[in-house]
Amino acid sequence: MDQTLFQRKIRLRHLHCFMAVVEQQNLRKAAAQLHLTQPAVSKTISELEEIVGVRLLQRDRSGARLTAEGERFQAHALTVIVALERVEDALGLAHTPAIALLQIGALPTVAPDLLPLALAAFRREHPAAKVLVQTAANAPLLQALKTGEVDVVLGRMAEPQMMLGLSFEMLYVEPLMLVVRQGHPLTRQPAVSLLDIGSYPFVVSAKGTIPRHSTESFFQSRGLTMPGNVTETLSVSVARQITRQSEAIWFSPAGAVRADLADALLVSLPLSTEGSEEPVGLLLRSEGLLSPAAGAFVAIMRAAAAARRLESRA
Repeated sequence: MDQTLFQRKIRLRHLHCFMAVVEQQNLRKAAAQLHLTQPAVSKTISELEEIVGVRLLQRDRSGARLTAEGERFQAHALTVIVALERVEDALGLAHTPAIALLQIGALPTVAPDLLPLALAAFRREHPAAKVLVQTAANAPLLQALKTGEVDVVLGRMAEPQMMLGLSFEMLYVEPLMLVVRQGHPLTRQPAVSLLDIGSYPFVVSAKGTIPRHSTESFFQSRGLTMPGNVTETLSVSVARQITRQSEAIWFSPAGAVRADLADALLVSLPLSTEGSEEPVGLLLRSEGLLSPAAGAFVAIMRAAAAARRLESRA
């Protein structure tokens, strides 16, 4: 189909319907969100696929999933919707004053570090804004970013197939740290060796995460396998409480325990973790337009990360 015919046939309702199905991954749930019937949603999606000339969604009993063509179409559809919303705000077309909305995705091990500081600065600039913070593993966060459920993700680089339509901007690099509670037996030793830590239980990140991979690499690079006496968790708060209330050793990214170390609630063991450094950064939609609120937050995060890098060099 030629470009003129495509532009004449495409409607905003097609884009809204498509994005709702992508977000819900289910036609019935998308219909409920849009206050339409399921057949109406199905018909609209079929019309859209006929207009663009390719299959955008693979639909079956388990739900609706994006095809490769759908992935590419999604980024542009979201850009159009966001652009129109910005025009509406700029011209004051909304019937009621728009409340700025900022939707952030963050890894649990990344969220405790610079995010609270950045949000405090953001709140000073946008006192009436509504802020939603979603924490999860990298994969669901990146999917939420692609579907527009979040505006920006504070996370880590993923495999190439997961980064389709996304960009990564490094903010800083952080290593693993081995931390224990105040008064732990190992804190009374002038030096700590691998042999010393082997008799204690460990708290580690869940499988499939980069901190977990770094923990396993820590042992492998030293000719060891990770012991079996571990507690796996994605929750920083759970890991913190286990560490503070037992003799466990927590293999934690530095940012997740920075405040606890500064407040002397936890202690870092003097054991080298060289080679465990991993980049943390901003993940954004490659073709997407940021809302004014999201743009302000991204600028604040960049400034906070720059200040952190200068501080680490001092």
